[in-house]
Amino acid sequence: MARKQARARSSGRWLPWLGLALLAVPPAIAPGGCPSACYCVATPELVQCRYERLEEPPKELPVTVHNLSIAGSNLSTLHGAAFALHPLPDLRLLRLRHDNIQVIEDMALQGLPSLRTLDLSHNPLGSVAAGAFAGAPLLRTLQLNQVLLTTSLEEQLALALHNLSLRRLELTGNSLRALPVTLLPTGLEELDLRNNSLQRLTAAELQVLDAPGLRGLKLNLGANPLSCDCALRPFLAWLRAATSRVPDARSLRCAGPPPLRGATLLRLRPEGLVCTASEGGEPGQLETASYVFFGIVLALIGIVFLMVLYLNRRGIKRWLHNLREACRDQMEGYHYRYEQDADPHRTSAMDTTPGL
Repeated sequence: MARKQARARSSGRWLPWLGLALLAVPPAIAPGGCPSACYCVATPELVQCRYERLEEPPKELPVTVHNLSIAGSNLSTLHGAAFALHPLPDLRLLRLRHDNIQVIEDMALQGLPSLRTLDLSHNPLGSVAAGAFAGAPLLRTLQLNQVLLTTSLEEQLALALHNLSLRRLELTGNSLRALPVTLLPTGLEELDLRNNSLQRLTAAELQVLDAPGLRGLKLNLGANPLSCDCALRPFLAWLRAATSRVPDARSLRCAGPPPLRGATLLRLRPEGLVCTASEGGEPGQLETASYVFFGIVLALIGIVFLMVLYLNRRGIKRWLHNLREACRDQMEGYHYRYEQDADPHRTSAMDTTPGL
């Protein structure tokens, strides 16, 4: 009985402190916070909805949310009123990865006036309306990694990005074979083209990069199958002069031809790249001219050497004769010393000499 009373007294002492501690902890979910399909991390300012088969963005979101992530859903069509009925005035980051988004309608981002970063990566985009991003005037970063970018989709995106002031555009993993010139708005600062199918940048594409509105643009070109043939000369010369504009320039390597496979791009010289008929440069001219010139030089060197030998045949003959006589005298000296050392009479006389 005494023990039970002691335990009750000790627990009574801790109850006030426990109540104060619980009051000091902020609630993880605000009133009317995260919807049932999502969960909030730490505060309602960060909402993540993962692999819940949503067909539209959740409506019961905290008004104060800053970052919203919806992954693994089936949004398919991002309707024009997707966020307009329940606006999120403080939302800055919206990630919609792996959501099977195929269509983005006009004003799909209406109700997100503070949005700065939009991630639409890993979605099979097929149709993007011209006013798809009109509801987000502050959008600065757009991520379109692995969205199966086709020619028609590129044209649609060009219209949709026309009135935006993008600063960063990500297009990794889209199998691009050329610079997406139409998707480069004036004032763009970063363009990520890693893991595509670029073999080179042509002279015309380099002129676009040197246009007044894109001179500060930085490119990321890693993991592209660059072909180090003579058609790469304009890009290699540009790269050596503007290395600071390509942050991963020192890691770029040649994917072909076989003799240069794996070679560091910046260690090559533009004049050292050889043209062949199959490499898209000046078909066979430089290669043929190089071999012909090399053969002519070797022939001239051989002719000069033979002429020198012919004109100095007497001197060479005299030099050979003198060399032979000198070798003969040397051998005779060695032979004489060997005979003197081998004579037994001379050896015994030296042994009987007084004082030895």
